[in-house]
Amino acid sequence: MTVRTGVYPGTFDPITLGHMDIIRRGAKLCDRLVIGVTTNPSKNPMFTVEERMEMVKREVAGIAGEIHVVSFDSLLMDFAEREGASMIVRGLRAVADFEYEYQMAGMNQQLNSRIETVFLMADVSLQPIASRLVKEIALYGGDIRKFVPSAVNAEMTARIAAIGRKGSG
Repeated sequence: MTVRTGVYPGTFDPITLGHMDIIRRGAKLCDRLVIGVTTNPSKNPMFTVEERMEMVKREVAGIAGEIHVVSFDSLLMDFAEREGASMIVRGLRAVADFEYEYQMAGMNQQLNSRIETVFLMADVSLQPIASRLVKEIALYGGDIRKFVPSAVNAEMTARIAAIGRKGSG
């Protein structure tokens, strides 16, 4: 029997309720879902790769299915090949996401035509959520509880307090 493996890549800085929605639904599409936590210095991460991996592992622990959390720092298609994936799972929030994701899916298909890209629309109530915006709201003291799991909210609050202490010296 062939195990269908999907890869859901992202920076997850931080993991949001939108990510969790895609993970829950993506886990139903494959036998094994690999959440690939990538390094992306251009996104100015608030948390290290290790911290993000721990957040993701904790948050997905209660989701049914075989879910693995792995870090990677390579081309997505090389990572997916190493993981034995037959599909890349991507979440879409809006039309602007689609244009970028459509182009990426085309490039990825050129790199490895054996791996399909599957797009999942985020739940309507979660569509506006983006990690970048969550970080910005939190940095300005806004309430992010409706965008992230409660433990992530606490970690972000603590991290921002620590940044503030460092900046005030």
